[in-house]
Amino acid sequence: MQERTLVLIKPDGVKRGISGKIISRFEDSGLKIIALKFIWADEELAKNHYYLDEEWAKGVYEKTKKNYDKEGKKFPYKNHLEVGKQIQSWNMDFLTEGPVIAIVLEGPHAIELARKMIGSTEPRSSLPGTIRSDFASIESYPVADANKRVMRNLVHASDSVESAKREINLWFSPEEIHSNYKTATQMLLE
Repeated sequence: MQERTLVLIKPDGVKRGISGKIISRFEDSGLKIIALKFIWADEELAKNHYYLDEEWAKGVYEKTKKNYDKEGKKFPYKNHLEVGKQIQSWNMDFLTEGPVIAIVLEGPHAIELARKMIGSTEPRSSLPGTIRSDFASIESYPVADANKRVMRNLVHASDSVESAKREINLWFSPEEIHSNYKTATQMLLE
């Protein structure tokens, strides 16, 4: 069962100079890079990537409210669209603040594997050995909230087959995707 997923090394990962370490983890796992580019996202690309819809806004609302409750802080938002618009704006600002490395990975269970390797959205909650735990473990919801910004968590990965298709089409044209080669691992398994 071949899948494709989009992975972005966000501006904080690029600025820290750890892109090679991050990319090698995906390659070491056996996932195949079929597209890769260095790009500075503009506002339109960032807005389309962090597309605001009802379902996403409701999910963000619940997750954000839960974290405020956990920290014993007053929740400042009235409804899901208000918090959704704020998070979308912060995400767009972050994604456009520096260059990004966009990658399409392919392989069995690519979406699940990439997300497991990356770790929890909140780096301090990520398991040891994940990208976010190993390289961004001091970042947390309270730190991001105190600074009125999104979490600086190094990497994005598609969360579903549908998201992957939509995101890959945003970041890459069909001519930029090259899946018609075999990796050394694939040749060994034949």
